[in-house]
Amino acid sequence: MTTDKQSGFQLILDFFYSLKLTMLLFIALAVTSIIGTVIPQGSLSPEYLHTISQSRLKLYQNLGFFDMYHSWWFILLLSLLSINLIACSIRRLPGIWKLVSRPVMIMDDVFEKTLSSLTTIEAQGDARIIRNQVDAVLTAEFSDPVITEKDGTFHLFAQKTSWSRLAVYAVHLSVLVIFSGAIIGSLFGYKGFVNIPEGKSIDTVMSRAKKEIGLGFAVRCEKFSIAHYPNGTPKEFKSILTVLENDRPVEGYDGVPVIVNDPLTYKGITFYQSSYGKLGEHEFTLSDPDGSNPQPLRLKSGGSATLPDGSGICLQHTTQDISRFLPGISGPAAQVEVHQANGVTKPFIVYANNPAMNRMNLPYTGGKLLQYRGGEELMYTGLQVAKDPGVWVVWLGCILMLAGIYSAFFMSHRRIWVRIENGTVTVGGHASKNQGGFQLFMEQLTTKLKDQLSKEGSK
Repeated sequence: MTTDKQSGFQLILDFFYSLKLTMLLFIALAVTSIIGTVIPQGSLSPEYLHTISQSRLKLYQNLGFFDMYHSWWFILLLSLLSINLIACSIRRLPGIWKLVSRPVMIMDDVFEKTLSSLTTIEAQGDARIIRNQVDAVLTAEFSDPVITEKDGTFHLFAQKTSWSRLAVYAVHLSVLVIFSGAIIGSLFGYKGFVNIPEGKSIDTVMSRAKKEIGLGFAVRCEKFSIAHYPNGTPKEFKSILTVLENDRPVEGYDGVPVIVNDPLTYKGITFYQSSYGKLGEHEFTLSDPDGSNPQPLRLKSGGSATLPDGSGICLQHTTQDISRFLPGISGPAAQVEVHQANGVTKPFIVYANNPAMNRMNLPYTGGKLLQYRGGEELMYTGLQVAKDPGVWVVWLGCILMLAGIYSAFFMSHRRIWVRIENGTVTVGGHASKNQGGFQLFMEQLTTKLKDQLSKEGSK
């Protein structure tokens, strides 16, 4: 029974030790990240909902595709990868740590056969003098050596950048730090959205989970403006925001411009410019074709109403000067959409100063003349709000990862052994990477040793 338990436990350990598991998990995370990029996350727009069937919508919801990075299976993948990295590190780290902290300092006959670089130099003279000469050359050209005397033989050992062998574990640690930052952000942060009319302030936002979250301060939209290209296409939309504490503007956060890719951050909460729209009521009249018997019709921005013939009308956009969009025509105008009883939908423009063009829309309004009388032009700004307390932890992990990757790929643990015995100096070396470059260095080092020893020997 005990043997069966041990074998079962060993199977579990072997599973988490597996490099194949690491690659499989990385591939799975890459695929799921693509899913999270292709499929919208958070609140779904009506346009997207119209593009997919109800069965697919339900499937995506059950799988958590619309909030993938908080789904149980995505967190499970991260957890498995974390356990896998920890297990692999624990299994291999003791041997590497022993190599770094307790290196072999004596090059005996057996050990020297394992070295890729080995040179023998004949030297005449006192062994202690030779030792001092070798010590001086190693110190000047490489690193301070550790000197050991055993059975009348001097052994010198020097090494450089031994810590580079730990670089791969720094990369492993960086991945865990990044995961920790992501989990901190997931548990203690949020993403939400808020609309702020011009001149108004808010102190709460609505999260993706439709939960109202208090900010702990207020944000007021002082002004919202839109810059257009010559053809009328929006070029830039900008919000002027003020942060309020106890109904007073916060110094340094009064009238801050916010545009796309230039957000406002206060107390760890970031406000991104996301969208905009219009508020307020707009007045229309419905009359006979000759303008008689006018009846008022009021519509809110984005609102709808029912016409006398049973058709539905929806107000989409308004402007105080249509000439930006239709050169040659001036004055206020509104774009509406009429949904007729026969199922036909017709969008068209209603003018304030052009009744003749408005009469062209009589077939869509049940024979009634629809005219725009103007309205309240009040803009609102749509802001995406995000709080991520784990973002600095993620940045720390990224910096650690870059340092670890650089050390792992471009730095080498180089070691040199020297044995002085019976007038013979044996020099051996090994490098964990870049064997060609290290071999060239060893040739230069042994040449300098020969020159130094020959000078002293000739005295």
